[in-house]
Amino acid sequence: MSASPWFHSAVVYQVYPRSFADSNGDGIGDIRGILGKLDYLHRLGIDVLWLSPVYASPQDDNGYDISNYQDIDPIFGSLDELDELIAALHCRGMKLVMDLVVNHTSDEHPWFRESRSSMTSPKRDWYWWRPARENTIGGAPGAEPNNWGSAFSGPAWRYDADSGEYYLHLFSAKQPDLNWENAHVRAAVYEMMNWWLDRGVDGFRMDVINFISKDTSLPDGPMAEGMHYGNGSPSYISGPRIHEFLHEMHQQVFADRERDLLTVGEMPGVTVQDAVAFTDPARAEVDMVFQFEHVALDHKDGSKWLPGPLKLTDLKSSLGRWQEGLAERGWNSLYWGNHDQARAVSRFGDDGEYWELSAKMLAGILHLHRGTPYIYQGEELGMTNMSFATISDYRDIEVLNHHLEATTQLGHTDAQVLAAVAPLNRDNARTPVQWDTTINAGFSAGTPWIAVNPNHHRINAATQLDDPHSVFNFYRQVIELRHTDPVVSEGDFNMLMPRDEQVYAFRRSLPGTELLVLGNFSDTVQSVPPAQILGPQDTSWEGAELVLGNYPKTDGDQTAHQQVTVPAAISLHPWELKVLRRRLPSSGVR
Repeated sequence: MSASPWFHSAVVYQVYPRSFADSNGDGIGDIRGILGKLDYLHRLGIDVLWLSPVYASPQDDNGYDISNYQDIDPIFGSLDELDELIAALHCRGMKLVMDLVVNHTSDEHPWFRESRSSMTSPKRDWYWWRPARENTIGGAPGAEPNNWGSAFSGPAWRYDADSGEYYLHLFSAKQPDLNWENAHVRAAVYEMMNWWLDRGVDGFRMDVINFISKDTSLPDGPMAEGMHYGNGSPSYISGPRIHEFLHEMHQQVFADRERDLLTVGEMPGVTVQDAVAFTDPARAEVDMVFQFEHVALDHKDGSKWLPGPLKLTDLKSSLGRWQEGLAERGWNSLYWGNHDQARAVSRFGDDGEYWELSAKMLAGILHLHRGTPYIYQGEELGMTNMSFATISDYRDIEVLNHHLEATTQLGHTDAQVLAAVAPLNRDNARTPVQWDTTINAGFSAGTPWIAVNPNHHRINAATQLDDPHSVFNFYRQVIELRHTDPVVSEGDFNMLMPRDEQVYAFRRSLPGTELLVLGNFSDTVQSVPPAQILGPQDTSWEGAELVLGNYPKTDGDQTAHQQVTVPAAISLHPWELKVLRRRLPSSGVR
């Protein structure tokens, strides 16, 4: 049997540099700040650091609008400092994955400046330019080339008066989309990627990479009732040439590299079947994908601005389907949050009375699935959502654009919009990491670019590092379990109790050993009958060892792993996690 890929037992930590640690007091996190926290990440047990964009950028979308792919923005530091970061990570046995944003550039990138300079520019076709058309939205002459809407509100087209044409931008108007149909564009991107790998970078997280292939006819999208713009996603989500482009990228950039690298494709709208194709090693495209199905379950009518309650059965159905779909080919990525999502404990747990217990429970449930787990900065401390009082407190372009459109075009009041955006807005995850109880949570000696959560006096790294019962040290235990127990990294996955609305339960198994993972997603005691957790050949879990739990051990327990007896039902306290291990005959068939 061939050895499994290294990333099966690895854990990735995402750093959003703007909010991680500020070394120079300008209120913005930087590379030097990250360097000062590497021992913290090493202590946590991290294998890979994923660094959100630090490239040169006008910062219209906090660095996801790149004006130079091969330089560092001065607000974050310099290329020399990035080289220092790479070396410092490698000395600690850790890897660096950079964010790759190549669906679009900044409108200040030299490529786009040249593209818009003339209709005959050699780079004109590097972006999606189209003439105006008549009799479309509202029947106005000279309207956009199609009816697509932008992810950041408004139309997906911006008119350029000098050339009399529109350019496509699926996100901000300052983020024009690259035309991947042009082979010169692809060659330039591959050259840039190779430049970074030669510099020592260990791979890429590829931003909305399944958007790069578009239906070249750019047809109108379907219009939902009450919407001003059409949904263009059927024409660009996993478009007609996406597999060709990703395989070509693999061949041109990764195929001949001898060291272990990591490629992660962020792919909104991807299906399980798509993901199997993208991550099948035989196809040589990407190692894993980020999918968004489970973080859209609390979107009413598909809108994050219409948040609704999350049903645990829906969450189990979604994650279970992905576990099953990628069981034989391909690989899962596992995450609760990132820079685009609300804080995990506020969204999936209880950030009030059961804050600490639910933060730990969520860690255990996620990390013990089959796949590579991702920790978003501060998640290991149990950081929570932020309360923003006014629209002026927000910094996220998505929120600001939505607020403007909703209050000026859709007839919503300021109060209505603020209430709608509060639970799931991206700035929830972008408040500074809470290092200690001092001013600005130890993030910066200056004025932070976005407000610090006032609860940093209670939730911070300084109070948790040496507390063996803290959220931080619970994450350390969960990570260590993945590193040391093959059943976590390689075992089969079997969802249990799929119709239960309070208890999340599953088994992980390899010949000779089995883990039972139970998590109570409620604030009441739950009882799990043996019939719900026993397989057809099982007799009991009596004598199994408790290898992980988020409640204190019983008074008399002095052993590393508590032996538990399960003669009847297993009782779970509010937001309790129990992970049991039992040994099986080694001759068992996987």
